[in-house]
Amino acid sequence: MDAEYQRYDGRSAKGIADELVDVYARVYDVPPYVADPFFSVDPFRARLEAAFDTEGFETVTARQDGRIVGYVHGATLPADKPWWTSLGDRRPAWLRDLAEARGVFWLRELMVLPELQNRGLGRQIHDTVIAGRAESVTTLTCIVDNQPAHDAYLRWGYTIMGRIKHAPESPVYDAMYLPSR
Repeated sequence: MDAEYQRYDGRSAKGIADELVDVYARVYDVPPYVADPFFSVDPFRARLEAAFDTEGFETVTARQDGRIVGYVHGATLPADKPWWTSLGDRRPAWLRDLAEARGVFWLRELMVLPELQNRGLGRQIHDTVIAGRAESVTTLTCIVDNQPAHDAYLRWGYTIMGRIKHAPESPVYDAMYLPSR
């Protein structure tokens, strides 16, 4: 799929925040997400804007004809991030040590517009962001009943560490990791 990829740090990503939120609104405007307050636009915007100032924040966009058709964003995973520490002993010791050394990338969101899904664009965006990162491992959380995404991450080589909830109002997620190098 032909697309132009561009990297943004937290400061420059603030300038495209409305475009990022617009993509999110389209991607999550389907059941079961559309009726769930956790996935509404305003809470997402707040989470996104808070993420801009986190250590190592980066987003990679894919554009076609000048518009964002997909993107990923993430940051360096803090060793004390609650969802991360909630895994306890389910995190391999070497991975806990790597997080302490700021060696883990936390892929927070990966999305592609519905009409362009299942064409390899998500994988290309994913691989583009990872290829540019200094961290040697990528982590993410995937909603357990989001079967297409869940299956894709497993095909891409991710390993499941355990199930978690980000917050009381959030769905259940599988926490996964992928050695990048």
